[in-house]
Amino acid sequence: MLRPWKLEIQLDNQSDKAIYLQIADAIIKDIHSGRLKAGDALPGSRNLAALLNVNRNTVIEALQVLINEEWVVSRERKGIFVSATLPAFSGKQPAVPVAITVAEATGNRYHIQFDDGHPDSKIAPVTELARAYRQIFNRKARWQMMGYGDEYGDAAFRKAIMHMLNHQRGISITEDGICITRGSQMAMYLAFQCLIEKGDYVLVENPGYKPAWKAAESAGARLLPVSVDSDGMIIEEVIRHLRSRRKIKAIYTTPHRQYPTTVTLSLQRRLALIKLANEYGFTIIEDDYDNEFCFGYRPVMPLSSFSELNQYVYIGTMSKVVAPALRIGYLVSNNVDLIRQVGALRRIIDVQGDAIMEQAVLQLIKDGTIKRHIRKATSLYKAKRDFTATLLDKHLAGKVTYHLPEGGLAFWITPLSPVNWQVIQEKLSAKGIRIITPDNYSIDTPVNGMRLSYGALSEVQLEEGIAALAAYI
Repeated sequence: MLRPWKLEIQLDNQSDKAIYLQIADAIIKDIHSGRLKAGDALPGSRNLAALLNVNRNTVIEALQVLINEEWVVSRERKGIFVSATLPAFSGKQPAVPVAITVAEATGNRYHIQFDDGHPDSKIAPVTELARAYRQIFNRKARWQMMGYGDEYGDAAFRKAIMHMLNHQRGISITEDGICITRGSQMAMYLAFQCLIEKGDYVLVENPGYKPAWKAAESAGARLLPVSVDSDGMIIEEVIRHLRSRRKIKAIYTTPHRQYPTTVTLSLQRRLALIKLANEYGFTIIEDDYDNEFCFGYRPVMPLSSFSELNQYVYIGTMSKVVAPALRIGYLVSNNVDLIRQVGALRRIIDVQGDAIMEQAVLQLIKDGTIKRHIRKATSLYKAKRDFTATLLDKHLAGKVTYHLPEGGLAFWITPLSPVNWQVIQEKLSAKGIRIITPDNYSIDTPVNGMRLSYGALSEVQLEEGIAALAAYI
């Protein structure tokens, strides 16, 4: 079969962009320019690897990106071909970024989305995960895994999570204190259902994470808001609620990087909150949703790592580490009776988790893939954070204030003057740009701020989105 496409891909080994993404983006560029047309065949992975002097697996990863984004199609025993359903191009380099065309091709009305802090799925170790998943089925005991398993999750995977929490996050826990869940939202639901009786009060940060609030309310809880400042949750308000003679059963908090404001709960307030929890007998439900992405020396240790804390529930997730579509979270507690209740409820609604996927992720943990991915992703997100900060200074100087987050995937920006976020949302939506308005974070009066994510956006998208936002603030 003829391969008429003339290869003109220049790779930069010093670039922050992974080599496989450079290859994928170069091919997309050639599709845009018309050098590659619908139906054209690409060189085979071995030939392309030889021409570029890279590992074949790198080329396979690049091709997988192109397949996932529907730029090319794979035909069994024939090869890889440019998709026949591409948008019409003029033959010239388009004025809009590639990501816009992808969004339009898939029917998404927004080409830029400032979400609540999603990771970049394009850098997820999908190939390694798929390989690990396949290898599990080649094991001699593969048929044993096809039956029912443990409602608490695969034992070996729980042991790996236990080891990680004990050695990296200072939490002293055994395998009996862990339940693997389908994402952190399920963990929140299980925790509230097993902790709360109808009429109990739960303290929550305000602004805060509404899906957690809904999980609490579904269990019959009544919410009491606690304001947040630059040092995190305001302890004086916690004390005021505790002295009101209401039955405070738990507090839901995101102390490491408060959602949505990204501030860290100060050490003084951490110690005060632990003391209050022990004194009044309420449980601290700690959601450590993006612990892995830290740009400083190390993440702040969880509240749950303090040995003197009597009652805690600690919730984490693998979804941001690998990819949002991977629904693996975990619920940890030093209350063994609570874990038993969680397991019993889990068995009623879901019987068990995805034991095969848990085994696949465990393999990536053991062979170092997850560790390498976190290191690479953290470096990428730090560069994106710094780039976003330059854009905020360039386009929004004198209009908003912000602090530079020490990790995570989002900024919190506060306009110097009140703005009508609903109007801004409507104007940006007309331009194909989506934001989350402040009313999605508040119990009562919306805060005058915005969570501006950067993890899943390209530099081109960040520049366009922030410049558009600046026009209305």
